[in-house]
Amino acid sequence: MKKIVIFTGAGVSAESGLGTFRDADGLWENYRVEDVCTHQAWLRNPQLCVDFYNARRRDTLAAQPNAAHLAITRLQQAYPSLEIITQNIDDLHERAGSTNITHLHGEITKLRSENNDTATVPLQGWEQHYGDRHPDGSLLRPYIVFFGEGVPYFPKACEIVYTADILIVIGTSLNVYPAASLLEYAREDIPIYFIDPGMPEFGIYRNRITHIRKPATEGVPELVEQLIQKKL
Repeated sequence: MKKIVIFTGAGVSAESGLGTFRDADGLWENYRVEDVCTHQAWLRNPQLCVDFYNARRRDTLAAQPNAAHLAITRLQQAYPSLEIITQNIDDLHERAGSTNITHLHGEITKLRSENNDTATVPLQGWEQHYGDRHPDGSLLRPYIVFFGEGVPYFPKACEIVYTADILIVIGTSLNVYPAASLLEYAREDIPIYFIDPGMPEFGIYRNRITHIRKPATEGVPELVEQLIQKKL
């Protein structure tokens, strides 16, 4: 059975009501990146960062998985080796029932050690209290990859993409790096499906990509049904 790898971006979660940073009405409209999503911001005004991500966490817990998340779970049931790589920090894939998920940019439902970018602890509820400490003694901070920081699970994601027999990319602008460069690790002989109503610049991948110009909640269930029927 062929292995499917799915790479998801903000467009999947947006249809569950979670705001994005890059849209005209996105979160960056009300916050400066430099104030809430850099390590310098964390050092300068940690309480503002905590408040910002507490609000994001509250929104996440109130949101529900949508038809795209649920369709991906159905596909994984048909193709158990399926793996998901996501740029999203929410837990909607998990709550839809999916497993084998690699979060590139962190997870809003966890906190991490100030000293170790993968030493995480779960957070019950939506509220972090600034000053709480990790078992290693360091301050706890949101488990978010801030702009300018390394992406610790990117090498793992590259390896996963290389193992794909089919790559499905959903709801991403392909503008955020290094995540957007994951396509470079797809083997040249595999098909790539891109589900998004936008029209990014595909460059050298143009002839390899089947572009489904629909929102995730429409395009993903349609493609999933096709793949389940084919059972490659």
